[in-house]
Amino acid sequence: MEIRTHKKINEKLCGRVTALEKGKSRVELKATPEMAADEKGLVHGGFIFGLADYAAMVAVNEETVVLAGAEVKFLKPVVVGDLLVASAKVQKEEGKKRWVEVEVLRGEEVVFKGEFFCVVPEKHVLEL
Repeated sequence: MEIRTHKKINEKLCGRVTALEKGKSRVELKATPEMAADEKGLVHGGFIFGLADYAAMVAVNEETVVLAGAEVKFLKPVVVGDLLVASAKVQKEEGKKRWVEVEVLRGEEVVFKGEFFCVVPEKHVLEL
């Protein structure tokens, strides 16, 4: 299946798609030193959120999909060197609205969970 959205995403910052099927995606991201928030190597949560958001967008896989809201939980700290895997699944569709559940794992350990509320406008949001 072809990725139809977010085609210019930087894989080093938001992850690389490793699986895609209708309504589902899996995206992997290796935490790098540039993501560290402190000298101990704690990764800033924005990078984990970005990974999960990208996985949600790819699961919807519509060219114009955008994030309208999210409810998330950061469950465990992530450090430089961790390999993260985000799995996303569209749970509900209603017209142009999509609700996507995302889980981010480090090995078998869940480090992040969220529900992402996405919208698929007729045109690109910058053309509305």
